[in-house]
Amino acid sequence: MLIDMEGMFPRSTIGGLSVSRLMIGTNWFMGYSHTSKAKDRQIAETMTSEKIADVIEVFLNAGVDTLLGVTPDPRIVDAITEAEQRTGKKCLTVCTPTLPLGDTDEARGQAEQALDVLVDMGVSICMPHQATTDAFVNRRTRSLAGIEPCLRMIRDRGMIPGLSTHMPETPIYADATGLDVETYIQLYNAAGFLMQIEIDWVQRMIWNAKKPVITIKPLAAGKIPPLVGLAFSWSTIREQDMVCIGTSTPDEAAEVVELSRSILEHRAPQMELQETRSKASLKE
Repeated sequence: MLIDMEGMFPRSTIGGLSVSRLMIGTNWFMGYSHTSKAKDRQIAETMTSEKIADVIEVFLNAGVDTLLGVTPDPRIVDAITEAEQRTGKKCLTVCTPTLPLGDTDEARGQAEQALDVLVDMGVSICMPHQATTDAFVNRRTRSLAGIEPCLRMIRDRGMIPGLSTHMPETPIYADATGLDVETYIQLYNAAGFLMQIEIDWVQRMIWNAKKPVITIKPLAAGKIPPLVGLAFSWSTIREQDMVCIGTSTPDEAAEVVELSRSILEHRAPQMELQETRSKASLKE
């Protein structure tokens, strides 16, 4: 259900927790460009904690207070704290940890230790990463049998459980088998980037999901212009669903917020367009 709060970005609810429908992505903070190793290295070397805080600050001031992908990386942790201090606003955090796959005492102990770290960091929503989740997807049994202990450990620690996946089957099987989850992460963009099946099939899965869906990679890792990618995402998901997007500068963050607001409000965006000599004839 859409929650409209004055002065805030439109919101949804995950497991009783109010979250912003636009979420702050972290790939462009941490160095995951999906482009090249050189690009990854550039991001990792240039995105200091202070620069990350500058970006988060813009989002928090716009009512976008939910960050996806928080890790124990000191740069991210310090940046969140700095942005909160600057704005006086709380940043909600969603984590996608990679957890051990084995069903042994040692594996369970490692998982518990990893989750305890997230609790100490104040993580609100915990969604095992695709590398963990999709390893449990069984098309033969149409289930994720074996992932239940991970979800129980998350719930027992007071965090809201969800599943991060690259497989469109995951929400279908999780809903059908009644897994204790409150949300899903799903790849979704107009280019079909990294998606395993056609876009219209994934859209149908999102609309049929029993829980809110967080869509990721709306710009296909920079391969789609922001207006095109965001217009597609916001126009083809439900009011309870969310869009997570990564940015690397305060200006990019501000543009994403304004573009998203304008699309949701069905108006022209109030933002400065890029300038090149070829556009001189278009200006008065």
